[in-house]
Amino acid sequence: MTGRPILLAAGGTGGHLFPAAALAQELKRRGYEVELATDIRAEKYGVEFPAPAIHRIPSATMTSRNPFAVAMTFSRLGIGFAGALRLLKEIEPRAVIGFGGYPTLPPIIAARTLKIPTAIHEQNAVMGRANRLLSRFVDRIALSFKPTKLLRPDAESKALVTGTPVRDAVLAYREVPYLPPEPGQRLLLLVFGGSQGARFFSEAMPPALELLPAEMRGRLTVMQQAREEDLDELREAYKKAGIAAHVAPFFRDLPERVAKAHLIVARAGASTVAEMMAIGRPCLLVPLPHALDNDQLENATRLQEGGGGWCVRQKELSRERLAEEIRGLLASPEVLAGAAAKAKAMAVTDAVKRLADLAEELARAKQ
Repeated sequence: MTGRPILLAAGGTGGHLFPAAALAQELKRRGYEVELATDIRAEKYGVEFPAPAIHRIPSATMTSRNPFAVAMTFSRLGIGFAGALRLLKEIEPRAVIGFGGYPTLPPIIAARTLKIPTAIHEQNAVMGRANRLLSRFVDRIALSFKPTKLLRPDAESKALVTGTPVRDAVLAYREVPYLPPEPGQRLLLLVFGGSQGARFFSEAMPPALELLPAEMRGRLTVMQQAREEDLDELREAYKKAGIAAHVAPFFRDLPERVAKAHLIVARAGASTVAEMMAIGRPCLLVPLPHALDNDQLENATRLQEGGGGWCVRQKELSRERLAEEIRGLLASPEVLAGAAAKAKAMAVTDAVKRLADLAEELARAKQ
């Protein structure tokens, strides 16, 4: 199918862009043209986004209640709205689907103004602030969890559960079986935390892992994502601790590393949790403590309740506690294998199909 595209709008982080990319892949298979509207932060991910056109829309996030900061935010969003209005008049999309984050506000509100069908997708177990605002205006709402906290009561009639779509690069490893560690074998520990978690893990992991028994340290290989400014110090810390480590600012082959890992330590963003479930790997989740609505804590709690992982709050995670958690899990292959199986069973494997069906329904309404 050619002609007018479906426009996807997403905040410029992996948590918003990855599910949008998964939907773009599925819509392209169905013959639709897809374009992306995002902000400047997407440079890191946008190169791989499966869309012929990626539009940068000015935006801003509400980070302070200071009157001057609020005024600056709304001024920036106003500029973004004007830009989005011009863009939508130019490309005439069949529908606009938002994936959360304040950069979705201008395109969705502009689409509403032009009477273009709209939907939003909420990845978390708690409705995000931008999506809460947009839920008043959009035609449909796709959810990943039921129930989803803070969903407006007057929006429930527009909502359906689709799950969180995951990329083809992730689903490619779904059939790779989990192999728990065997005696004497290398122990593969994968650590990543996204832009807001990498610093904490860079500071916390080396001193914690240094407390592991010598035999376990000798078998351990750590694969860890870290901020550019922390790389040298982190590598030196692992070297001093006598622990083999591969440290990088971003692993483009992250799904493959997830599939190979015996244990994952990570933040609890919605895309992270969805991808751990899709591949079926045990993870120790440390939710971001300062998230506005505790969305990561909710995500991690849902996984823990299903038996697919463990949730520990950052404030409770001394280096001794972190070392004990990791030691206990790596020494219990049957516990790791059980969690891997339960995580895999929790995955919504047809989430991308459900969301693409919804997008098609909207697209057909605007012929």
